[in-house]
Amino acid sequence: MTFNTSKIALLVIPLLLLSACMKDDEWIKSHQTVDFLSSGLFIINEGNFMYGNASLSFYNAATKNVINDLFYNTNGLPLGDVAQSMVIRNNLGYIVVNNSGKIYIINTSNGKYTGKITGLISPRYIHFSGDEKAYITDLYAGKITIVNPITYQIKGSIATPGHASTEQMVQWGDFLFVSCWSYDDTILVIDTRTDAVVDEIKTGKQPRGLVLDKYNKIWTLSDGGWTKSGTNPGIPLLQRIDPVSRTVDKNYTLLADAKPSHLAINGTRDTLIFINKGVWKLGVNQQTMGDHPFLAGDSHLYYSLDIDPVTSELYLSDAIDYQQRGIIYRYSALGAKIDSFKTGIIPGSFCFK
Repeated sequence: MTFNTSKIALLVIPLLLLSACMKDDEWIKSHQTVDFLSSGLFIINEGNFMYGNASLSFYNAATKNVINDLFYNTNGLPLGDVAQSMVIRNNLGYIVVNNSGKIYIINTSNGKYTGKITGLISPRYIHFSGDEKAYITDLYAGKITIVNPITYQIKGSIATPGHASTEQMVQWGDFLFVSCWSYDDTILVIDTRTDAVVDEIKTGKQPRGLVLDKYNKIWTLSDGGWTKSGTNPGIPLLQRIDPVSRTVDKNYTLLADAKPSHLAINGTRDTLIFINKGVWKLGVNQQTMGDHPFLAGDSHLYYSLDIDPVTSELYLSDAIDYQQRGIIYRYSALGAKIDSFKTGIIPGSFCFK
């Protein structure tokens, strides 16, 4: 498919310039009031890079009702350029918007804007170590930013020399484990009491996902990297880390011609699931991966997934062609299809309420 880039630029640049020049608070005006958002999940739709068309959807699992374009319709404000992830803390939702370099905060009961965190370069994920302290990873900054999530103010940073890209985080006791993803092969260990990097763990190429299982073991998924001048891609791996010894104590080799992504764990923290062409499932005590996926890929372009922490139901996104609205498939814990619905462009992550 061929795109007329000059026409795209004429359409996109005015929007980006307008949103850059105006304060967010000036954009926000009285729009439609959303009914109370009960239990369900938020879907964070990335949108296309440099198009500024990221969006937020909400799905009520009980009624199967879908609200698309929630952030814009509620606040009169575009969500921005590439929405990456979202975390809920004390009824507030923190939406990380990567290429816009900011985090929007909303009331998760009605979607209303309550504030923002700015001064970031290319934020990826936010992790809370307490009500007044959170860490933000970044694709390019070469540091992890420390913020007060109540005042929305940056309070400091942790330099990560030699590791420009930091990604997902999981905490074990006082220690924060941080994957270094883009062209890297390292997990950093940070002491949250001193905010110092105290150790590094070598993994497969490009570790991204991190989860903590019921036995307090950490699992990471490495996609193997990409072909680049002077760089050979490695073997994709699923690896288990002992947080006490800070060593890899188990390895699973994955399909070399697929790029595994979106490692998740179920509500009882005893079963892992991830995308690798199809959808694969592994019990944390299982010795071998098996020969067949839990769900076959078929003709779908599976892009992301997550598991409901209460029901262990699986939500799986299909980006289709990266241009039109994506589709979410909802499955039971046993793999039976329950529902499907359309969201925004490139549904990339989920956040359960």
